[in-house]
Amino acid sequence: MSSAPPRAVTISRPPSAREIFVNRAFRGLTHVFAWATIVLLAYILFEIGSLAVPAMNEYGADFVTGTTWDANREEFGVLPEIMGTLYTSLIALVIGGALGVAVAIVLSQGFLPPVLEHLMKNIVELLAAIPSVVYGLWGIFVVIPTVRGPAEWLHEHLGFLPFFDTRLSGPGILPASLVLSIMVLPTVAAISREAMVAVPHKLREAAFGLGATRWETILGVVLPTASAGIFGAVVLAFGRALGETMALAMLVGNANVFGWSLFSPGNTLASLLANHFPEAGRVEVGALMYAALVLTAITLIVNVIGSLIMIRASSKMQGLR
Repeated sequence: MSSAPPRAVTISRPPSAREIFVNRAFRGLTHVFAWATIVLLAYILFEIGSLAVPAMNEYGADFVTGTTWDANREEFGVLPEIMGTLYTSLIALVIGGALGVAVAIVLSQGFLPPVLEHLMKNIVELLAAIPSVVYGLWGIFVVIPTVRGPAEWLHEHLGFLPFFDTRLSGPGILPASLVLSIMVLPTVAAISREAMVAVPHKLREAAFGLGATRWETILGVVLPTASAGIFGAVVLAFGRALGETMALAMLVGNANVFGWSLFSPGNTLASLLANHFPEAGRVEVGALMYAALVLTAITLIVNVIGSLIMIRASSKMQGLR
């Protein structure tokens, strides 16, 4: 009676010299690329800073608090642009963040059949691939005509409020913020969805076992558990909104003023750089590089604060002190 051949037995062995070399080479390569990224960032900041030094010495802190940008008189101030950057980004983040989280819930909690869910996920992610200038053209020919009627009604009936005390004549804060909210939506939706999918199924099953409904489970279990990931998505989206250029340059109005009215024109730091740099002289180039440093500082501060809050939230979720 023939017996079956013995199964191959895998015997553990120490790594070979080739495997050790490949592992060390790979680790070394990752370190090189990591440090190269830091060096590249430092080099970019050094080049921008070296061009901005004359303007920094000339205008100092008045550059940040000034409200006039006149290259002919060599008077430069970016306070309206700073306020416009923060204002449009915050409005876009509120709208795009809410829509992004809602989309993430629909795409991660079994509301759609798997095939349709996969299709919708790809469509949402493709929104991030649309060029900024295309969003700008869409805003000019679609968004502005669409919101002009409601904006006129709000001005006529609620014009006593500072948010509606001007008319929408064309490009302005509201059209720019609406388009910007669509641009940041894919970032919020994609990362929030991954955070919700990562929530353990046992938590959902425990909630259902205690008699919770689907929406009670989502609002009381899934969202709090995934809150750190969702907040990270919001921080990344805010960083993109702060640096968005072409769509804002086409839609915000490019007026060196700031008003709380959603229908008034305004400006942002990125739009200022895009519009003035091609024809800038030596003195204005220094001022523009100073403005670029201000924008970089704002983005850095936002990301640092967001990272600290995210670390604190993650620690609380894990029961750490």
